[in-house]
Amino acid sequence: MKRNICVMAGIIVLLFVWSSSSLAADTKIGFINVREIIQTSNAGKKAGEELKKVAEKKQSEITSMEKELKSLKDDLDKKSSVLTATARRDKETAYQKKLRDYQLLVNDANEDLRKKDQEIFAKLMPEILKVIRTIAEKEKYTLIIDVATMPVPYFDKDYDLSKKVIEEYNKKH
Repeated sequence: MKRNICVMAGIIVLLFVWSSSSLAADTKIGFINVREIIQTSNAGKKAGEELKKVAEKKQSEITSMEKELKSLKDDLDKKSSVLTATARRDKETAYQKKLRDYQLLVNDANEDLRKKDQEIFAKLMPEILKVIRTIAEKEKYTLIIDVATMPVPYFDKDYDLSKKVIEEYNKKH
């Protein structure tokens, strides 16, 4: 009886291994890098240029405020020994207020750039996903993994579909 159970268990294990290996033979996995696709596609490059213009505008505002802060700090350092306590406190308060304004400006600029980047991503992603889906269905891929969002320790570059997706996406747009 024990022997029959062991034989049955062995047969079941063999069937399981055999069926899973034949299933694995039909599995085809591809890899993409969505960030690379967005950055190197024609539409992505155009959107990147817009983002760069916004960043440069914000950077010029930040740079001018940095210069103003530096001059206030230098003035405060130079004149602090000759100023009265009240005048020194007033200048320090003015400097601290300007510093807070600067920090708010930097945080707002970073937030605006992050939002703009997300808008670009949200605008381009639906069409990119359609292209990926079309390629996957045409070439019978079981799974396509985005290596930009999910860390993959290793994958064969022969299965990287990013360039193919970029070419197809550029053809459509």
